[in-house]
Amino acid sequence: MSFWVKSTLIFCFSIVNFAYSQRSYDFSSVDKIIEDGISRFAFPSAVLIVGNSENIIYQKAYGRLTYEESSPKTTLNTIYDVASVTKVIATTAAVMKLYDNAEIDLNYPVAFYIPEFNNNGKSDITVFNLLVHNSGLTAWTPFYQDPNLNSPDKVKNAIYNCTKEYQTGSKTVYSDYNAFLLGEIVTRISNKRLDKFCSENIFKPLGMKDTDFLIPESEDYRIAPTENDTYWRNQLLIGYVHDELAAMLEGISGNAGLFSTGPDLFRFMQMMLNMGKYKDGDSDKIMFSPHTVELFTSRVTGLGYMNTRALGWETKPEPTKYPPQCGYKFSQNCFGHTGYTGTSVWADGEKNLIIIFLTNRVYPTSGNEEIRNIRPKVHDEVCRIMGY
Repeated sequence: MSFWVKSTLIFCFSIVNFAYSQRSYDFSSVDKIIEDGISRFAFPSAVLIVGNSENIIYQKAYGRLTYEESSPKTTLNTIYDVASVTKVIATTAAVMKLYDNAEIDLNYPVAFYIPEFNNNGKSDITVFNLLVHNSGLTAWTPFYQDPNLNSPDKVKNAIYNCTKEYQTGSKTVYSDYNAFLLGEIVTRISNKRLDKFCSENIFKPLGMKDTDFLIPESEDYRIAPTENDTYWRNQLLIGYVHDELAAMLEGISGNAGLFSTGPDLFRFMQMMLNMGKYKDGDSDKIMFSPHTVELFTSRVTGLGYMNTRALGWETKPEPTKYPPQCGYKFSQNCFGHTGYTGTSVWADGEKNLIIIFLTNRVYPTSGNEEIRNIRPKVHDEVCRIMGY
């Protein structure tokens, strides 16, 4: 769908946004889905925010940070380890900012920006290939199991010197390597660490005051714990990034490491649904150009194989053994991402709808995957309630 069609749809929806704000929706059936999930130990806590390009329509916090009765109640200000949602809110957003500033060329080889990567037949991998996840690189490697990789530099060099697993551009393999390399490219171009670049250019301008890679220990009381790690770190992870690669890189990586809240993530997704525009006080400001938002959130076609990915973002996925994680009722004109810890952000341009759904489903163990069934039900029920 073109930018002009999207813009027209959003304009039309903005006319009825006042009705949205005045109309009373009954979200009790959504509450029940989420509360049933808590009672079945799918996750101990959750935050749901439903909104559009203008307003928050519904928001609620559920459960406690852990299953213990003495655990603090979840609030809208609960901080979550968003895991792979980092890939879009931080890493892809940083690339979008560089693209807007004409500081990065998506068709350039990765080795142009990271010369150490130019080995083992990887010279044909471009920034575009990283974004669409068809680079030829493996999905992930359990580096934490290798005692020789005892510093961030050694881990980085292991990725720089890796070999391809398949022909570049021949298929999609969702890979943490791709996102890590994108984060490194941001650092090489900007001469700023990924977290600093994102804080200065994205989070602070948008007023995302609770979003960062490294959260102070003083905030632990409102961080939803993730896994009780008995296989490597031997501790309950609170404010310590769950993802092993990001942890080995001292909490800052393009693939994971970001912590955030529901309201902060909503601010970001609202800006995206508004084609890069956001409110700063009484004035409108531009985070990304409409062209850049359109480019990065549109499904990439012409690859020679079936693809549902946009640039960095996912669009509506095909059902597998699980339903689409944005539900069946979201239109094809949607974009979003999920995180391993139980987090997700989705926006539908056709419906002018944003759903932020955050959980810590990996507490106390990541073996529970019931979120894959509950999340689509939440999205479909929200759409049903709103008449979609």
